[in-house]
Amino acid sequence: MATSTSGTSKRTLYRLTGVAPTVDAMFDALDPARLEAVDAELHVPEERLGVPALLVTGSFEQPVATWCGEIHRTTGCEVSRPVNRSAGLLMLAVDGEVYAIGYDQGFRLVPDQVKDRRFGLSFVIRRVDPAQIRDLVSHTPGGGRTDITLVPGGAPVWSLGVQEHAQIVRRLGGRLGGIELTIAQDSRTKVSSVEGGTGLRMRLGIDAADLVADIRAIARVRRDEAPAPELEFVEHIVPVKGAGLVTRLEERLDDMLGEVPDGRIAVAVPSDHWDDYGAAQAFAIKVHKRSTAARLSDEFSLEYVLDRARVQRPGTRFAALRDGTVTLYAHTRAEKGDVIWTSSVLRWIEAEVALGARRFFLLDGQWYEIGEAYLEAIRSQVERLITNTPSVDLPAWVLGDKERNYNESVPDLRPGYVCFDRDNVRTALHRGNGVEICDLLSPDDVLVMVKRAKGSDALSHLFGQAVVAVQTLLHSPEAGDGFARKVAAARPGRPLPEGFRPSRVVFAILLKDGTDLTADTLFPFSQVTLVQTAKLLEAWGVEVEVIGIQATAVPPSRAGIRHLAA
Repeated sequence: MATSTSGTSKRTLYRLTGVAPTVDAMFDALDPARLEAVDAELHVPEERLGVPALLVTGSFEQPVATWCGEIHRTTGCEVSRPVNRSAGLLMLAVDGEVYAIGYDQGFRLVPDQVKDRRFGLSFVIRRVDPAQIRDLVSHTPGGGRTDITLVPGGAPVWSLGVQEHAQIVRRLGGRLGGIELTIAQDSRTKVSSVEGGTGLRMRLGIDAADLVADIRAIARVRRDEAPAPELEFVEHIVPVKGAGLVTRLEERLDDMLGEVPDGRIAVAVPSDHWDDYGAAQAFAIKVHKRSTAARLSDEFSLEYVLDRARVQRPGTRFAALRDGTVTLYAHTRAEKGDVIWTSSVLRWIEAEVALGARRFFLLDGQWYEIGEAYLEAIRSQVERLITNTPSVDLPAWVLGDKERNYNESVPDLRPGYVCFDRDNVRTALHRGNGVEICDLLSPDDVLVMVKRAKGSDALSHLFGQAVVAVQTLLHSPEAGDGFARKVAAARPGRPLPEGFRPSRVVFAILLKDGTDLTADTLFPFSQVTLVQTAKLLEAWGVEVEVIGIQATAVPPSRAGIRHLAA
């Protein structure tokens, strides 16, 4: 049998929750169907490891690879090649905590419901060098967006554009140092990398005593050390623990699932299965475990999930998503041998829920709450940005009008304003649709961004538009000249100052159906995105102001015009 000449190997370590530190409990935590699928063999290497341990070995076999049929149709050549992937899973209890390490495909045997989703991340923010971040995955709640940044050479965390107030870090990797691990015994000067999300991927000792010692060292760091100051923001958002509170949140989400979608529920790819998501060619969605048929498509369909949930009886909708399944297939034919992974539908959605003044969100099947101190810090900044004495004078919004109608009406109602809604500036960099510099330009050359928002995703788009617009004007002379020509044509005699640079951006928002815009009524995820956007724009020398647009019924003058037209 071949053995490694090194004393360590790179593995992914998981911490399991709700599993007692006994061999029987470890076995009971596993899925019998998955064990059968790999024709599992069980071993109990407790004596060797000195701690309770269970080893599962097997293989995922497929008599004919999925590509064989396709290659025959393409080339006419008869090809029949099998697929056989090994699977090993070591589960062990160290000081009362249960851990698991997958070998090859063995990680697929670890049930999702027992994984500690923040285990790897909690270690990394305590031990990675903040100046040598190499791998960052963050998620923006309210928009379903995941951003992946890779810097092989390493970079300071503050240079990576992390929006601390708007993004949830889901995986972080970088340079590891300053901890007594087996890897340090090979060479005191050896640099080792570490990645942490749900699992912790790093070089671990191969010999039994070294592996157990490394796990103990990792546990000590998580237990006794505080996060690096530059990375402590990662833990601002903490999982909800109380069973009673979780029940209330589930009941509220159940109600929301029965309502018309308003943007508070979005899609989020499960954090530990991005590779599977990228490899999948077909998705089978089954909402409610008693459903006999699954919907097969080439992508995950949130619309289908919400439609199916809405027709369930009140009180059963949340359970329908929890018990429903999403199965990923490696081939569009979606046969049993093509299955990559199956999970609960619930892991594929994110949702934001309010209970009184407290704000929660569901992500990866786990409820989180934004800490009170964090919320207060955000709230104070939002209150600073929302003004009751706006620097621009905008008319009320007739609720029946669409956003474009409103923008086009402003110059008629407020002389001096110019509408540039969808009148984009094209550059060599922005050849397609171009860049929308603003919706309205005020008489004193303030960029006004307008949005009617029923959910946080619409405002995320608005704030993003402002960042792109300002950045383009500041750094692209071609865009500056193009915008200046548009202003000169639309506003004869009052061109932009030469070398114009925006000094102020106003976000003008009609919230829902006319709700007053305050720090209390602005969507929670929009608050954090707004604060980060303002921080960025202000660093570029651009002031930020947020105002609420008043809503109204049809004005008498407009009613008369419509009557005459009829």
